[in-house]
Amino acid sequence: MNSVNLVERFQLYSSWRFALSAAIARFRDWMSDEGIADVDGITRIQRVLDRLAEDRLSIAFVAEFSRGKSELINAIFFADYGRRILPSSAGRTTMCPTELLYNEGEPPELRLLPIETRARTAGVAEYRLYPDEWTRIALDTGSGDAMLEAFRQVSATKRVRASVASQYGLFDPRDVDARAAVAADGTIEIPAWRHAIINFPHPLLAQGLVILDTPGLNAIGAEPELTFSLIPNAHAVLFILAADAGVTKSDIQVWREHIGAAPKGSGHARLAVLNKIDGLWDELKSDGEIETEIEKQAADVARMLGLERRNVFPISAQKGLVAKVNEDPDLLARSRLPALETALSRELIPAKQEMVRDFAAAELRNLIAAAQGLLATRVADAKAQRDELGSLHHKNQGTMSGMLARVKAEKDVFERNLTQFAAIRSVLSRNTDTLFMHIGMDAFRAEVEGTHAAIEKSAFSAGIIDAMRGFFARNRAHLEAANRVVAEITDMMAAMYQRFSEDFTLKLAMPRAFSMLRYLKELDRVEDSFNRRFGTMSLITNYERTLTRRFFEVIASRIQLAFEIANRDSEGWLRAITNPLEGQIKERQQSLKRRLVSIKRVHEAADTLEERLVELEDADRDLMRQVVALENLRLEIEAMLDQEMLGQEAGPAGFDVSL
Repeated sequence: MNSVNLVERFQLYSSWRFALSAAIARFRDWMSDEGIADVDGITRIQRVLDRLAEDRLSIAFVAEFSRGKSELINAIFFADYGRRILPSSAGRTTMCPTELLYNEGEPPELRLLPIETRARTAGVAEYRLYPDEWTRIALDTGSGDAMLEAFRQVSATKRVRASVASQYGLFDPRDVDARAAVAADGTIEIPAWRHAIINFPHPLLAQGLVILDTPGLNAIGAEPELTFSLIPNAHAVLFILAADAGVTKSDIQVWREHIGAAPKGSGHARLAVLNKIDGLWDELKSDGEIETEIEKQAADVARMLGLERRNVFPISAQKGLVAKVNEDPDLLARSRLPALETALSRELIPAKQEMVRDFAAAELRNLIAAAQGLLATRVADAKAQRDELGSLHHKNQGTMSGMLARVKAEKDVFERNLTQFAAIRSVLSRNTDTLFMHIGMDAFRAEVEGTHAAIEKSAFSAGIIDAMRGFFARNRAHLEAANRVVAEITDMMAAMYQRFSEDFTLKLAMPRAFSMLRYLKELDRVEDSFNRRFGTMSLITNYERTLTRRFFEVIASRIQLAFEIANRDSEGWLRAITNPLEGQIKERQQSLKRRLVSIKRVHEAADTLEERLVELEDADRDLMRQVVALENLRLEIEAMLDQEMLGQEAGPAGFDVSL
């Protein structure tokens, strides 16, 4: 196998993440022990640590049934068990969306959400909050046979009347093929479960890997979480096709409606996997002829899906699994599985690292700069105080009185100028109110209620589509207006930073940049998914109305989450741009007060001058110790942030991704 495969690189990434967390924790503890950071600063550091601890890397496997998704998952991630972990056989083996993950502290188990929950509008995300709604099956991780038997539950089906299936959104009476599946007794086969979560202590899952195994087109189109959340948010989507079938009509439908080639720079990789190439192995053909046939199929797939050829991977998952289990390097090479693993390992994980690094760097560099500025102000103030007292040697009382008056005058001027800061705070308060008027949750909930009422009242598809598009348009307008307010606040605070830096020699870095672009892009992504799914809807039936209502609930919850994050991030940003200035203003006020007290003490009792100078020298040494310690912590964190993933050598396989 190639030098650093997917499993090994993910382990390297996890090690880097844990080491970075340890360095940040040392920074947090030092800030707390030295009294450098306020409560908000410590909270921001803890937020970075929580983000690193909860970090996940998700890979979704999407295909119509019988394309070999489960076998591919077995081959890439579970070959070390020496057998299949997920069921894999002819026909449909994954009947419901299945997540494989590991949450430490929870028992190894299979959690299954009954299909009957589809009769309500609540989404899977909401049901995650209610454990009693799920059926739980304990996993015996010491027995491969027992685990395989438990995992077979994801293949379970049941028969219900067609009217019930329609209520669940799993049967469309207009679909000729669906009607043909109705038995003579009026029943139809549907999945027994709506969603499955496998909490499994596999080393990779324990380090944050999440694997999503999806069912075929019907289930993808009927489950809002797949369309608007799980698949779009996956860091990589592997779309599996079968070499013996080529790109079928249903494959194209899945691709166009639910995946599609990700725009460059979107941060989500989209790969096509042409599985089962062993079906093209023919002893009556030469290796060259077989290679030509495989290449032709791969090129056709790339053309039909609108992908670059390098993003299509012909493989045999079954032969790759067998080769790994039997330690057969020749068969493994012939399966071509390592090429897919190499593409994922070289591109996906470094890109994921870059996303985590950018988030951590933005917060930490801002906090470190604020701490450096605060210490620099303290050092400058300590030097000024030391120079003042040092100049008092052999000076008479009149000289001391003059210096006392000058420092008092300096303090008065500084405090008079704070009235300007108070005025700016008043303007900032008004701008903040305007900002949260646009992104506040009360206004958002009103938009949801109004759109929901419009959908319920509309008897035609055009009315429903218009209501949904109006919902997107109004929320986009709110975010764009909020972005303009953010720009005004940024300009105002930048001017204030510059004024205080120049007039009072405060050590202030410019305010951290912020915008609503992230949340606007999330809104665009959800709207694009909506347009692909419902944009061409021409007739509203009871089936379609039920589906639309369920999808709107999920759409609203996804955008609500974006607004909630926008609120949280905006609050954090406002604190981040005001706290350093307020902290240094407070520090300067205290410094001026200390200078006055020192000169008064010397003025009143000249014999305390030498004693006070010794105190200042001790304080200066302590400050320099803090400066050196902070610089060492900064260098340690920067080294971790700049560290590249091992084995990030260039290669012919790969794909464009920017997270």
